[in-house]
Order: sequence, then structure tokens, then C-alpha cells
Amino acid sequence: MGKLTVVTGGARSGKSSFAEEIVKGISDKVLYIATANAFDDEMKHRIKKHQEQRPQSWDTLEAYRDFDKILRSHLKDKEVVMLDCITVMITNIMFEECLDWNNINMIEVLKIEDSVNREINSLLEIIKDSGIPFIMVTNELGMGLVPEFPSGRAFRDIAGKANQLLAKAADEVYLCVSGIPVKIK
Repeated sequence: MGKLTVVTGGARSGKSSFAEEIVKGISDKVLYIATANAFDDEMKHRIKKHQEQRPQSWDTLEAYRDFDKILRSHLKDKEVVMLDCITVMITNIMFEECLDWNNINMIEVLKIEDSVNREINSLLEIIKDSGIPFIMVTNELGMGLVPEFPSGRAFRDIAGKANQLLAKAADEVYLCVSGIPVKIK
């Protein structure tokens, strides 16, 4: 079974940099799974910064779903996988499956949550079967105010439950605060 390490924290907490340091300590035969879509200038800038930050020798797979269909073929000759980030993956799935968040009902939210959970469980199954260490980055969202809009509340709840699934399955979990990683599991 592959080892799972989850790195969580708030925005700009240093979680991606810390996860990259873990990866560099394992091997240079890396598959980096980038879940972001470049939908506006700010996201394009963030993606560019992440690309510049990581070694060019790392192979990159840009994907946020259907891992059960595509991921195994990318694992050949890899010794470690980093996925950045789970909460961006969730956002992509949420907005792919629903565009009218002001008029969504609870049944539709639960269907989207099921879609996210299927992806998380698919990743966990691949980790179990692969024998390769996986490092996953995610955001810790539930420590602030209750979001004003339905999409924000659904996102917080879906991400929180996904993070719980990952943390439960993980061998190690780190919380990054102000650039300082704290091992919590």
C-alpha cells in the first residue's frame, strides 16, 4: 500500500511549499497532479508561480476528476505523486456540475458531494493499489465565518467532509500555519 500524506492549512500558509519539500526528500521521479483551471488572470498567475516553483524534471498531469480512468497509466516509473490541490479539485467539480448556485436545492448539493466523494475514494483506492507515496495538499476552510452565499456554504461543507476522508485514510497529516508545518497525525 502507498503512503498518504495530507498537508492542509489556510490560504498562503506554506502548505504547497512544504509538500514540495516532502516530495523532494523522496525522489526526483515525480508525478505532479495539478487540479487548477486557468479561468482568469489571477488563476493564470497562481498557476505560473506554482510551475516556476517546482522542478522542471517533474512530470505534470493536469486533471481534477476521472482519476480511476487516467491516473494509473501516469504512475509508471514514478516514485512519488503530489496532488495540489483537493479544494481546487472540489471547486472545479462543483462548478462543472452546477452553474446556478443561488437556486440549488439540498438534493443537488448532495449529488455533487457524492461526485466529490467518488473522486476522493478513487484516489484512495489508487494509492492503496500503487505502493507509491502520495502527498496531497488541501485547504482548511472551516475555521472562519459561515459563508454568506449557498455556493460558499456548500463548498465549505463538501471540502470539510472530503478532508476528513483523506485525513482518516492518511498515514500523516500536517497543518501549516504561517509557514510552519505542524504534524497532527
